[in-house]
Amino acid sequence: LDTLEKWVTEIFSEIPNNGLPKPSFGHLTQPFDTPEFHKLYRVVPIRKVHSLTITWALPPQEQYYRVKPLHYISWLVGHEGKGSVLSFLRKKFWALALYGGNGETGFEQNSTYSIFSISVTLTDEGYKHFYEVAHVVFQYVKMLQKRGPDQRQVIWEEIQKIEANEFHYQEQTDPVDYVENLCENMQLFQKEDFLTGDQLLFEYRPEV
Repeated sequence: LDTLEKWVTEIFSEIPNNGLPKPSFGHLTQPFDTPEFHKLYRVVPIRKVHSLTITWALPPQEQYYRVKPLHYISWLVGHEGKGSVLSFLRKKFWALALYGGNGETGFEQNSTYSIFSISVTLTDEGYKHFYEVAHVVFQYVKMLQKRGPDQRQVIWEEIQKIEANEFHYQEQTDPVDYVENLCENMQLFQKEDFLTGDQLLFEYRPEV
């Protein structure tokens, strides 16, 4: 470790600090406000698979990393138990799988916008009824919107505990990947959250 620290000091200590703040593009509040984004696009895949993906461009959410609102919503959308979207679609023999969320990469989450997508893997029968499938998804999102966040915090706290367990008992990763991920986190989070900011939920704020 002493040798590594010596190398890092030699290589990086001479890099000048220009004292400028981190660039932000938050003033570009409507990056996707174009008619092309309010349409249905059909893409012919190479392999035989039917997939319906609905995508929203939202205001930037990266400053809410301690709350992770998109993670909360994706947890509800992706739930597979009784009363879920997927459970309903499976009973209709229209869908095999459903995933919702934000990849938290620079492309899907930055200072300009955040992307939220719901992707449904359809059966052949589901492909014939994809308009109805889309309608069910929008109905579910509307229901979440009307009910609002769970006031008793039960769902959020459940997610918080699961993510904490996964963090504490995660398998050791490749050191190079770990350092790369850590360097990315240093650009996004406060110092005390460099190790945990991309994984743990810290604050329950229903208004967010």
